[in-house]
Amino acid sequence: MIDIQESGPLAVITYDRGERRNALSLQAMEALIGVAQQYQGRFDISAIVLAGSAQAFSAGVDLKDPARWALEGKSLDERRHIAATGARLCQAWESLPQLTIAAVEGCNVGGGIALTLACDWRVMANDAFLYVPEVQIGIPLVWHTVPRLVARVGASRAKQIMLLGEKMSAATALDWGLADWLAEPGQALARARALAGRVTQSPGHVVKMSKQSVNAYANALNYVSTYMDVDQALLCGQSAEASQAREQFHTGEPR
Repeated sequence: MIDIQESGPLAVITYDRGERRNALSLQAMEALIGVAQQYQGRFDISAIVLAGSAQAFSAGVDLKDPARWALEGKSLDERRHIAATGARLCQAWESLPQLTIAAVEGCNVGGGIALTLACDWRVMANDAFLYVPEVQIGIPLVWHTVPRLVARVGASRAKQIMLLGEKMSAATALDWGLADWLAEPGQALARARALAGRVTQSPGHVVKMSKQSVNAYANALNYVSTYMDVDQALLCGQSAEASQAREQFHTGEPR
């Protein structure tokens, strides 16, 4: 499911579940958290590229994963821990000392976007698209993603992305700041590797301290404003309205 390739100070992490358009199951999220934790103490690595499959970076949270959604009989502590897995995933990748670049091919949906926003840079294939359907399936956008999204696109556009649930082209993503570079189809990973290669030409400790300085300022209030977003999602997600919304989403076509 996860392939790791290292070349000098560069690591390339490829997440390819091989099914369900790379949807993020609980198992997959825990595996990606483990990879990030593994690189926290790698002083020889100064840049990391994170890629999905050739068809999809990720279709978002796996809505058919029983480990994530079958919460009956579990204590509130267990439910909160499970619901917070995505937040822990994004935090693990955002807190990496190395520069991180997400390479996006095909679709990137919901939780996949949350993960790429936790990375430092994003390269998208010019035929890829983004889609945030959380509100349409009865839950708010969580994983501490709202401040990251607002920082990239501003308040009005963040509300448009969250509340309208429309597909966004790569060109619009670049224009709005959700992508930093575009690449030809199939070349997002190569472009990300090239950018990472340029970064790794500089001393690794300077790269890491530079990233730390920027993030310390840019992310200073992020958790303060979203510390209860997982609880909001847990409350909303277990409602009858959310269950009905998920069922309608499964049987209908995304807009």
